[in-house]
Amino acid sequence: MTRRAMIAGGCAAALAGGGRGAAQFAVGGTATVTRLDLAKIDRERILAAAATALTRAPAPTTDPASEAFLQMTLDVPALAAATQIDAANDEKYGAKASATLAAWFGKSAKLEISGWEDLLAFAALAEVAASLAFLTIDPSVLETAKAWFKQYLAFLTGNEEAGLARDAKDRNGSSWLLQVAAFSKLLGDDAELERARVRYRHAELRAEINADGFFPGDLKSANPFRNSLMNLDLLAGVCVLGSTRFESLWDVELQDGPGMRAAVARHVPYMARPETWPYLADATHFAELPGRRPVLALAARAYAQPEYAALFLKLKEVTDPELLRSMPIRQPLLWTAAPRRRS
Repeated sequence: MTRRAMIAGGCAAALAGGGRGAAQFAVGGTATVTRLDLAKIDRERILAAAATALTRAPAPTTDPASEAFLQMTLDVPALAAATQIDAANDEKYGAKASATLAAWFGKSAKLEISGWEDLLAFAALAEVAASLAFLTIDPSVLETAKAWFKQYLAFLTGNEEAGLARDAKDRNGSSWLLQVAAFSKLLGDDAELERARVRYRHAELRAEINADGFFPGDLKSANPFRNSLMNLDLLAGVCVLGSTRFESLWDVELQDGPGMRAAVARHVPYMARPETWPYLADATHFAELPGRRPVLALAARAYAQPEYAALFLKLKEVTDPELLRSMPIRQPLLWTAAPRRRS
């Protein structure tokens, strides 16, 4: 296997509760809400992002680190979220999303990676995949996009290079798992989604979270705070996608170690007061962290923790491109709402 792997053949270019040792914190005021009305809270932000997406011409590229790739992964979810709060313009949002998806997931180019570490840059595609259920998309475009995700899913689950990302004991492993869960769910591949659940229960938690609720693999990086928060967001997405009415992945805990509940609880105090972060400060952008983290909104619902919801509301929106790339979930509304029924 060379260091240069090709993804998706002839398809598109880019296409909570307490925890062990949890510190105490307060965000001010008396919080009682655990299920945030994100359609109302994020209304202005979502509509503004969708309005921008409507004016932006697709610019497919093979470079996942490019501005164009970032914009695509921002635009499609924004258009999808807008359909939930602006039904009158559903067709307009769907038409623009169709044009964007057709450009990125057509048959004119391929997407290349130079090594397994590059797969982390594609984590935001999980939200693009989740967006498709909310949009009125041209059937032929939807078929083409699903074909791309099917080939990419086969790459993730069958390629040796991708397996290195899967087995990484840090955010890279979580990114692999989120992508597999999102694409499996989109494609209705119940067997692959169940394998993702099994991996989360029996491998991911043990490999990534230590007894204190930290992510040792991410603490070794140049940006330990940012990357730890990214890992929380990634695993929160896995919990949403993999939970069923019979089992909540949010509640899975190892007999000899913590689970997601403890990891969230461990990091929330440092999101409230970043200056108390007990490890090295990030090499860049530490003063701008944590930003409004989607995990807070999702965990507030899962664990009935109003403090998490209050902190989510208190934190500032992230606009810096570099930090946005470390936030694979940008529209938490899509992860908490059911697609609106269409006539």
